[in-house]
Amino acid sequence: MSVDTVVARMLAPLRWFEGLSPTLQDRLVGLGLALPSGVVLAIARSLTPDPAGMGTHRQLGLGGCAFLTATGVPCPMCGMTTTFTHMAHLSPLTALGTQPFGVVLFLCTVGAFALGGADLLLPAGRWRRVVSWVDRREGWIAGLLLLGLILGWAYKIALQPEILSRLP
Repeated sequence: MSVDTVVARMLAPLRWFEGLSPTLQDRLVGLGLALPSGVVLAIARSLTPDPAGMGTHRQLGLGGCAFLTATGVPCPMCGMTTTFTHMAHLSPLTALGTQPFGVVLFLCTVGAFALGGADLLLPAGRWRRVVSWVDRREGWIAGLLLLGLILGWAYKIALQPEILSRLP
């Protein structure tokens, strides 16, 4: 089976979307953006930030970080839930000090919520313009996000000097 055939089969369920009016398409995409991002923001607001700078996710019934447990070094995502929670509680400086890249991701989540909510309530194809803008800069955006993740991880490790003393 060719790659084109596989892609065509994967996209076939989405053909119904193309038959909808642009207004309904905008509202559905708006709902698809606003609902999950709104849930994430509401959960972040409902949690209490862990003073240790990570571990807030345990309030959701999740276990500890397996990477941290196995290596003694925080994973690239350690501190993200805590950062989201600080941001949701309007403490941006504390959030920035906890995990700087988490602030970027939180702002992206707020942007997704705002974009989705706008197109859900007043459909105008805003999401199409954003997708077009991102599509033209996809490589740069992916590179910057990866760099931000790595730098945020390095920052999180640097906050714990005892970890640095154990590294080779």
